Amino acid sequence: MIGSQDDALKLRLKTMIIEECEKEEFTPDDISDEVLLFSPESGLELDSVDALQLSMSLQQEFNVRLTDPKAFRRAVTSINGLADYLQAE
Repeated sequence: MIGSQDDALKLRLKTMIIEECEKEEFTPDDISDEVLLFSPESGLELDSVDALQLSMSLQQEFNVRLTDPKAFRRAVTSINGLADYLQAE
């Protein structure tokens, strides 16, 4: 199953973002699957420190290293985009 069709994976990613980026004012339902996570439209106000935290969390939880900023930006776009990156099939 491709990641964007896996509701459990998407919930796990949203929860990880909320917890690791200290965005407790949000619930997973507040984060759209399609919105660009680092855009103003997301409302999350994620910054470079959050990106670093997410990179470390992805490594710990999914054994994925995204230390190159360009690779990180290609993988961490939206929840659907990140889910598809982590679970291509």
